[in-house]
Amino acid sequence: MTTETLNSVPVEKGESLGEMPAPRSHALAEEEVSLLDVLIVVAARKRFILLVTAVFAVLAIVLSLVLPVRYTAAVTLLPPQQSTSMASMLTSQLGSMGGVAALAGGSLGLKNPNDQYVGMLRSRTVEDAMIQHFGLMQEYQKRFLSDARKTFESRSTVDGSGKDGLIHISVEDSDPDRAAALANGYVEQFRNQSQNIAITEAAQRRVFFEHELEKTKNNLATAEEALKQTEQSTGVISLDSQARALIETAATLRAQIAAREVEIAGMQTYATGENAQLVQAQRELDGLRAQLAKLGGSESAGAGEIMVPKGRVPEAGLEYIRKYRDVKYYETIFDILARQFEMAKLDEAKEGALIQVVDSAIRPDKKSSPKRALIVIAGTLFGLFAGILLVVIQESIARLTADPATGAKLQSLRGELSLRKPGRAIAGTSEKSHRTPS
Repeated sequence: MTTETLNSVPVEKGESLGEMPAPRSHALAEEEVSLLDVLIVVAARKRFILLVTAVFAVLAIVLSLVLPVRYTAAVTLLPPQQSTSMASMLTSQLGSMGGVAALAGGSLGLKNPNDQYVGMLRSRTVEDAMIQHFGLMQEYQKRFLSDARKTFESRSTVDGSGKDGLIHISVEDSDPDRAAALANGYVEQFRNQSQNIAITEAAQRRVFFEHELEKTKNNLATAEEALKQTEQSTGVISLDSQARALIETAATLRAQIAAREVEIAGMQTYATGENAQLVQAQRELDGLRAQLAKLGGSESAGAGEIMVPKGRVPEAGLEYIRKYRDVKYYETIFDILARQFEMAKLDEAKEGALIQVVDSAIRPDKKSSPKRALIVIAGTLFGLFAGILLVVIQESIARLTADPATGAKLQSLRGELSLRKPGRAIAGTSEKSHRTPS
């Protein structure tokens, strides 16, 4: 074996460790050459690349001019802050709470209202009111209300997640004056739709006591009418001072018990079972019941056994006593609930308006879209990259075609991808030739 043969064997079969770095440097050289080839191709076909870039730039300019101009108007709102200071006065109406009110602040568990108000602003009721009030179905050229609602949602945003604690509303429109009107109208429609919704704690208490007060008012009117009929039928129009005092005392205790039960039911709408105010109110209710039991009275309005022995009252006056007791009972509970209702109204007024406008929408002096400069720049850059990519792809295909082995493979691939293969085409031709008459 000659020296030439020995030298050739390691090179071909890769058995020599000393010559291993040679293929690696060769690959690096090929990579550098490929990058250099790409730069050469790009430089050689720069006119084509510039042409493609110019075409995309022109298309971007046309697109930026065709897109409709939009203006954006914005409104900033301050949602009402939950207040618990007046809630402590609710439970002190019938008794002193002392330092218990100071413990109530952290036990009510009231949430940040921003998410709640954002959901209400995005409610279907408010959006439909906006569409109907401003005639947006005709403006958006929509046949169905649901389609107009989707378009309105795409052109408006309601965001309450900012660190400033405010709610930001923005509305887009092709007319700047209309955009400002839509943004301000959004707030007005929300106020109109939310007037009958008790959102805050004070509003919930107001609605609750208003309902209870209305029921007590009707019961008082019924009791007064029954007392009047009893006076006319029995002829009894007055009681002695002892009986009157005992009846009024029992009626007052029963009214306080009923009012405290209503108060506890109202507190349970916004407080948990461990709430200090709720626990104290329950204790006071138990104390009132104990006082009534000592007097020999009953919480039931229908019970006639009120600490006045029957032997000391004429038979004709028993019915009058019952009716008079009912009137005093409903008068006392009506007075207590009326004060609770007025306190809830003051709480609601103290919290301010449902929402307060920090910045109202004004006529925007600049368009918000389209961003023509950005569109043109993005289109031009895209055209530049597209032109370079096309040149590189064309050059790669040309090199692959120039290689005989690769050209044969490409030819085979085209034959496999064709709908009519050569074999079938020849067979079809031979069949036609047999059918043709000689």
